[in-house]
Amino acid sequence: MRLQPGASGFTPEALSQKTRRQTMIGRKIFSYLPLFNPEEGITIVEPLNPGRGWWAGAPSVIYDESEKAFYLYYRLRKPRELGRGAICVIARSEDGIKFEEIWRAKKEDFNSPSIEKSALFISPEGKRRLYISYVDSETNKWRVDMLEGDSFESLDPSKRRKIFTPEDIGVEGVKDPFVIMIGGVYFMILSYAPTPPGVTEELKKKMHETADVYNTGITKSHTGLAVSVDGVNFTWLGDIFSPREEGWDSYASRISTLIHMPPAFIAFYDGSASVEENYEEKTGLAVTFDLRNFIRLTVDGPILTSPHASGSLRYLDAVAVDGKLYCYYEYARPDGSHELRLNIVELRWDTN
Repeated sequence: MRLQPGASGFTPEALSQKTRRQTMIGRKIFSYLPLFNPEEGITIVEPLNPGRGWWAGAPSVIYDESEKAFYLYYRLRKPRELGRGAICVIARSEDGIKFEEIWRAKKEDFNSPSIEKSALFISPEGKRRLYISYVDSETNKWRVDMLEGDSFESLDPSKRRKIFTPEDIGVEGVKDPFVIMIGGVYFMILSYAPTPPGVTEELKKKMHETADVYNTGITKSHTGLAVSVDGVNFTWLGDIFSPREEGWDSYASRISTLIHMPPAFIAFYDGSASVEENYEEKTGLAVTFDLRNFIRLTVDGPILTSPHASGSLRYLDAVAVDGKLYCYYEYARPDGSHELRLNIVELRWDTN
C-alpha cells in the first residue's frame, strides 16, 4: 500500500465542500488527517548558505495558550568539514509564521562536535524545558540532556541535566527526542542506534571515530520509547518502530512526531533505504493506538517528499491550534541545501 496526499478523492479541496464531521462518520471514515502539498509551503528559516550540507530544520513546535504564542526550536547546520550542527535557536511567534529569535546556543556551549533535533515542552507547573540531543565530546556518541528554566530565554546550557546516554540503555547512540504527556505521564520517543550482534571492539571503535554512528552503515536508526512521571527521570521501554528488512525505510525508521486523532495517534517518520541516504530521509506515515504497536501505512514509498535535489523532507513536527494543523519540516531545496518550511492544514473536526 502506498498512500498519496489526496488519495481516493480526499484532497483539502474536496473536503472543503463537506466540512461537517457527520459526513465523514457516515462514510465510516474516522481519525482522518488531511495532508498537504510541500511545494505550497511557506519558508520559515533559510539555511546559512546555499549548497549541500547547509541546513535549517529539525524543528520542535509547541503552542502556549496562556500567551497565545508559538514557540519553535530549530538547528542550523553547516557542512561536516565546516562544523556540522553548529547553532540551535528558539523563536517566538503570535501567528506561527513570523518568528522572532529569543534564544540561541552554539555547539561549543555543549562542548560538542554537533547538536541536532530537540523537544520543547512546558510542564504542568509552567517550567520551560528543552530536551536536546548532541554528541558527547568524551565518547563521540549521541546523547540527550535537558535544559530547564522559568522562561525559554533563561535556558542555560551549562546547567543541563542528563536524560540518556547510550550506555544507560545499552545502545550506540540516542538522539532526536519528541515529548508528549498523557495522563500525567511523560512519553519520550527517541531515535537510537542498536549495537550490532557480535560486534568486535575494533568495529565498535570504527562506529564512533567520526562522531556520528548513524552515518557509518554499521548499525541502523530505530525508534524507541521511554516514560517518566517527572520529566527528568525516564525509564527506557525499548524498541517500538524498527527499519524493515528491505524497502525504502530499511535503514532508518525514525518517528519524528505524533498527532492525536482520537482514538488513534498518527505518526510521521523519517525513512531511508541505506546509509547513502543518511541526512536526506523522506517522510512516511504510521498509526498506533497504544504507542507501542505501530501499523506502517507507507510500505511502497514515502508519503511526503521534496521535488528538489535528494527529495528529502524530514523531521516533521506539528501542532494543532484553533482548528488548524501547523506542520513544520525540513525540506530539500534545488541547490541541495535544506530549509525550514511550514504548511497549514485546516482540520475538519476536533483533534482533542
